[in-house]
Parts: sequence; structure tokens; C-alpha cells
Amino acid sequence: MNQLSPLPTRPLGRTGLNVTLGIGCGPIGRLPDGTIDGEVAVATVVAALDAGVRLIDTASLYLDGRSERFVGEALRQRPGVAGEVVIETKVRDRRDFTYSGDETRRSVATSLERLGLDRVDVVFIHDPPAAMLERVMAPDGALAALRRLQGEGVVGHVGIASNNPWDNAPYVETGEFEVAVVPDAYSLMNQHALERIFPAADRYGMGVVVATPLERGLLATGVRGSAGREHSNRRFSPDALAYVEQIEALCARHGVSLLAAALQFVVRHRVVSTAIPGPRDPGEATANAAAMREVVPAAFWAELEPRLRTFETAVPPA
Repeated sequence: MNQLSPLPTRPLGRTGLNVTLGIGCGPIGRLPDGTIDGEVAVATVVAALDAGVRLIDTASLYLDGRSERFVGEALRQRPGVAGEVVIETKVRDRRDFTYSGDETRRSVATSLERLGLDRVDVVFIHDPPAAMLERVMAPDGALAALRRLQGEGVVGHVGIASNNPWDNAPYVETGEFEVAVVPDAYSLMNQHALERIFPAADRYGMGVVVATPLERGLLATGVRGSAGREHSNRRFSPDALAYVEQIEALCARHGVSLLAAALQFVVRHRVVSTAIPGPRDPGEATANAAAMREVVPAAFWAELEPRLRTFETAVPPA
């Protein structure tokens, strides 16, 4: 078998870490009927590692805790590369999480047990509403607890990750975090991150990890390939689908895959360190890595730039 060339790496802000394309482990192993196949989930992470991916993003809540266990098993199956991999997880192990210091320490301990690790490179505070900013930042809150764990060597770096960009932005704008996971705010169909999140991240030298770069798979398979598929928590308007078809036509003219265009587009922005597409199976994990190795001509980007549009994916607060 031909040896793959290494995936390109970029600095993760000022953390001192360098990261490749990542794998988001929320959907791993999810079958069309919504059930989770553990063997497929582990094989998906292993396939990503075999394809050169050296960043794994998971969370205590993903797959009701099983995601972290699947990641731990995949790392045990690939001990030769496990030490090269940057591991990210997230603090919020219960739906009714209040972001207290005690809950935060418990959540980290639970994650370490599931992952089979004694430390984790990056821990994010997961999905705190903007209204809870003061609680999160309080002396007995989640951030302070993570800073103490950082001082103890249990946590490498502390980040913020909120699925709603209007919740995420106020935390990024504090400058108190080293890394941010940014979902639902930057893709070929969405440039909301340019309004507040990216300027703040740039100002503070934060590492930015873009989640949902493939818009629930639409930007991986294209409009016809997505026909009849359920897009988790997302409905695309006819206008949005027509726009994607135009991007597909542009890709065809330049001999570029839509998947490569979507993944490479997000990391072209200077504040973005990497993207974490969420493959469901080994084939998708391998395809994502291959797309990052694809050569995309400069003429494609030049023609794409004036065509970019943003389609609403979430409703901002009143």
C-alpha cells in the first residue's frame, strides 16, 4: 500500500499545538435508522487515524457518553500514533449542567475515565448560554475549575464551544479562552463568524476549530446526493439548494470535488486552524482526509469568492 503524504498542519492559535484536519465524533457509527453501531464508530476513528488525521474532537454528551469510549478504544487500537494525536473533549456531562466548579471537575474526571487517559490536550466548556456568562466566569465556575486542572497538568488548554453562534460570540469576546470550536457559523453557505467571532479570535490569538463545515453532509454529497436524506436539525430552502448547485457546477468546471472545496475553504481563513467534519463511517472519514490532499487551483477560489452567500441556519436572539 502506498504511504500517504502527511496532512497539512496549522498552529492552534497560541497553544503551541499544531493540528491537522480533525474528526468530529458526534455522529460516528450512526446508522440510517438513528441507532449507533459501536464497531462502526471505532472503525471510523481508526480510519481517520490511518488516513493521517491527528486531531480528535469529542464530548461527554456525544452519543450519551459512548463517543469518548469509542475514541479511547480507537486510540488503543493504534498505539503507534496515539501519542501524536491532539485530543479535545468538552465539559458538560449532563443536560441540566449548571457550569459549577464541582460539576466541571466531575465531568473532566468522567471524560478521562472513558477516554482511558490521564490528561487531555484541550477541554472546552460546552454549550453555555450567553445568559450564563457570569456563572461560567465566576470564581467557583467552570472556567476557574478548568484553570486549576490546567495548573495540575490534567488539562492542557481551555476553550469555549457553543453550537449557537450568538451564544458563542460573547465568550470568545472575553479573550479568556485559548481555543474556540465554532459550529454553524462558517462554511461555503454561512459566514456569520466574520461578524463577531473571527474578529475577536484574531484579536486574542485564539485557535479556531470550525465544526459543521459540510452543513450536515449537503456540502459533501451535493444536492442530488443528499436527496431524501435527513439533515440533522437543518432544513435547506430551495434558494439554498440552488446556490449549492451553482457551487457544484463551478467545482465541475475546475475539476474540484465539492467536498474538497468545502473543507479547504474554511481553513483558508487566517484565523482558522482546522475543521472537524463528523463522519458516520470509515468511508466518510477516509474521503474527508483525501479531500484535504486534493489540489484546488487558485482560479477556483478567485471565481468562488464573489459568489459566496450566507443562508440563515439559526435564529439570533431578539
